Amino acid sequence: MHTTNYYNTFIEVAEDCPVATAEMPPQKGDAKTVANLQFEMLNGKPYQFTSDEVLFSVFAAKNEVPEEELDAERQKFFSKGQACFRALPLTKRYGWGVHANEEGRIALVPLGSGEYETLVGDGRLKVVKAMRSKKG
Repeated sequence: MHTTNYYNTFIEVAEDCPVATAEMPPQKGDAKTVANLQFEMLNGKPYQFTSDEVLFSVFAAKNEVPEEELDAERQKFFSKGQACFRALPLTKRYGWGVHANEEGRIALVPLGSGEYETLVGDGRLKVVKAMRSKKG
């Protein structure tokens, strides 16, 4: 089983993130994007979910996985590696840092906030950057 969970880690926004302060991902048409669903699940609910829980819940919702198939689909989903929050739009495009506590539960932290700056400088945390959108 693969995992996307981090522990005692802060994921900074990508170096080429186009925003100076965090913004809510816009909805495109009637369908919610993956970024919309992740944001809705995490915003205002710090440290309630692990990365794995968020990523699989959004996958299940987008793919309309029936409840009776969730366990089997979860096994299949994590049988191969998945993109972690370092590679997702919230950290790459929309200006949200992600803090994972010692239990692997995550919270969104807005770029431009005092909390963001505090976590970047916290020597007790592993601090990593989100992946760049563009090569080079």
